[in-house]
Amino acid sequence: WIEGHVSFPNSMVDRITPGTTPAMRQQVTKEYGWIDQAPIFCEPFRQWIVQDSFCQGRPDWDKLTSGNANISFVDDVAPYELMKIRILNGGHASLCYPAALLGVGYVHEAVEHAVIGPFLDALERNEIIPTVPAVPDGTSLTDYWSLIHTRFANPTILDTISRICYDGASRQPKFIVPVAADALKAAGEDASVYGLALVSALWCRYCQGTTESGETIPANDPEWDRLQSLAQQAKTEPSVWLTGLPEVYGDEVGKSSIFSAAFTKALTSIQNDGVESTLKAYSA
Repeated sequence: WIEGHVSFPNSMVDRITPGTTPAMRQQVTKEYGWIDQAPIFCEPFRQWIVQDSFCQGRPDWDKLTSGNANISFVDDVAPYELMKIRILNGGHASLCYPAALLGVGYVHEAVEHAVIGPFLDALERNEIIPTVPAVPDGTSLTDYWSLIHTRFANPTILDTISRICYDGASRQPKFIVPVAADALKAAGEDASVYGLALVSALWCRYCQGTTESGETIPANDPEWDRLQSLAQQAKTEPSVWLTGLPEVYGDEVGKSSIFSAAFTKALTSIQNDGVESTLKAYSA
C-alpha cells in the first residue's frame, strides 16, 4: 500500500542561519527596542531543491517560485547537494581554522581578510571545484562559488568562526577528506591536494590549543582531548595526525603517501613560518 500511495521525495535546503549570540540580542534591542533572548539572524538567500517524485501529483509549490522562494523540482537532488556540500560547507571548513588562528571572529571578516580570502578563492578554484560534477540545470560552478563568496561576506548574519570550527572531527570527513579522496583517485601521483592537506594541517595546528598570538583556544570538539594529544605529537611527527584519526581520513587519504607528504610540508610551514606566510605561498 505504501509503495502505491505514498512518496518520500528527497530534498535539500540551503540558508545560512547561525545560532544566537549576545551580539545578536544586543542588536535587536538597539535597533528595534525588543528584548529577545533567542533572535535568529539569517541571510536573504534561500534555496529548496525537491525531487519531483510524487505518487498523487505534485503539490502547488510552483506558485512559490516567484520572488526569492527559489524552489526547484528536479529528478535527482544528489548533484545539487554535492555541489553545496563541497563548495559551501567545504569553504566554511577551509576558512575557519586559519581565521581562528589569526584571531578573526566572523566569517565575513575571514573572506575579506587580505590573506585568508585569496587562499580560500584559490583553494575553491584549484582543488575543490574540479571535483564537483556538473549539475543537470547547467549551473556554472564558478558562478556558484561567486554566489557563495557573496553570501559568506554578508556582515549582518554575524556567523562566528567558533561555530564553524566546532566538531572538526565530524565535519572534516564530510566536507574536506572526500574531496581529497576524489582528487587522488582521479589523478593519482599527479593529484593536486596540497591546499586540502593545508586545510588539515591548519585544523591540526588549531587543535594544538593556541592561536598565533598565544591565546588559549577553548575546547571546541567532543573529541578535543584526543585531538589535542595527537596535535601535540604531530609537532615533531606530522604523520601521527593522519594515522591517529582513521575514522576521519580512512585508507584512501590517511595512508596516501602523496597526501601525507603534502600534509607534512604544510604543517611544517605553518609551525616554522606562520599561518599567513604559508597561505600566501599557496595563493601566489
